[in-house]
Amino acid sequence: MGAEKHWYLVCYDIRDQKRWRKAYKKLKGCGNRLQYSIFRMNLSRTQMESLQWEIENILTDEDDLMIVRLCQGCAQRVHDSRIENDWKKPVPKFEIF
Repeated sequence: MGAEKHWYLVCYDIRDQKRWRKAYKKLKGCGNRLQYSIFRMNLSRTQMESLQWEIENILTDEDDLMIVRLCQGCAQRVHDSRIENDWKKPVPKFEIF
């Protein structure tokens, strides 16, 4: 049975283009880009901790990273004017591989 997943907003400000590109590639593989430096992800706690560790190893002191975990109610109230709001789709309680 799969681990419970949660919605996360991952926001970053990376000042060096080379570091930005590395972080972007990691994040792009794990979620959807909402804006230039904001991603949304539906991950388990373990997946998010692993991703956070990988990103923090890319960053330096001059860069910033913010990760916000959203409860299901908060995720349903997110308004994204660019696309149909698929935040409101129920998250399955388990996954079949």
